[in-house]
Amino acid sequence: MLHATLGGMDFDWDCIVVGGGAAGLSGALVLGRARRRTLVVDLGRPSNAVAHGIGGLLGHDGRPPAELYADGRRELAAYPSVEVRDGEGVDGEALDGGFALTLADGGRETARRVLLATGMDYRLRDLPGFAERWGRSVFHCPFCHGWEVRERPLAVLAPGADGVRLAVLLRSWSDEVTLLADGPAELSDAEAAQLAAAGVVVDERPVAGVRGPGEELDAVAFADGSQRACGGLLVFAPLRARSELAARLGAAVAAQQPPGSEMLEVDALQQTTVPGLYAAGDVAAGMPSVANAIASGSRAAMGVVHDLAAAATAVPAA
Repeated sequence: MLHATLGGMDFDWDCIVVGGGAAGLSGALVLGRARRRTLVVDLGRPSNAVAHGIGGLLGHDGRPPAELYADGRRELAAYPSVEVRDGEGVDGEALDGGFALTLADGGRETARRVLLATGMDYRLRDLPGFAERWGRSVFHCPFCHGWEVRERPLAVLAPGADGVRLAVLLRSWSDEVTLLADGPAELSDAEAAQLAAAGVVVDERPVAGVRGPGEELDAVAFADGSQRACGGLLVFAPLRARSELAARLGAAVAAQQPPGSEMLEVDALQQTTVPGLYAAGDVAAGMPSVANAIASGSRAAMGVVHDLAAAATAVPAA
């Protein structure tokens, strides 16, 4: 096993992975298989915990998220270089050749590289019926949840061009799709023509909430007391940073992302704007899903391994 030493300084770890969801566990697995001393610090609050099953993940389609994460931890236990610890990274600073992180319990750990997989929180509108159906009949990703509400009357609640794009997309799962404008629709001629061509109806009534038995949805309620039949609602929900650690370490947010979101800018190997600091999963720019999180975690870990190998063999400048 390679020792975590660089430039004469001993580090506790080669890499600290902050977050033990799909991205974090995936990254830790790659690091463990590369014999890198790795600490996973996990708060245990994945964003998809409310979902009954993971949609569209090969080999695990429909599997409860908690089962996937438990199996991931069991797999990591086979690698002696990896430790998984319950906790949270709350602060950090750059060191010469690495980082020092402060944990919620007051502990301090140092590492040559850090992989942020802290996940994000969704800014869901505070309307009656949304929260209890979130991740089921009210959702943000049709690829994750569209199959479960297929062939029902569906609706989209999203602003501007995003609403048009998502309403057209949702036609893949239903022949009856409504764009909820939540007030006067401000559509360009091109957008109106696109919706008409897709057979999407536009409803301008202000939305007051949703109704249905239990977690199911059967209608959208409007402010005037009327309602519209609906079996699934796709909503626009900006992603909010769950942890302040990235900001404390100086990582920049991506310039191109959905309005109101706070995803980090990363390069092709998931490195942020801070050298040695990587990010994967929902916290990094990209399309949020478990499949993408696993892929980005793996990619980030490969980047870390390449980075560490290069640093260990670097020849000092003359």
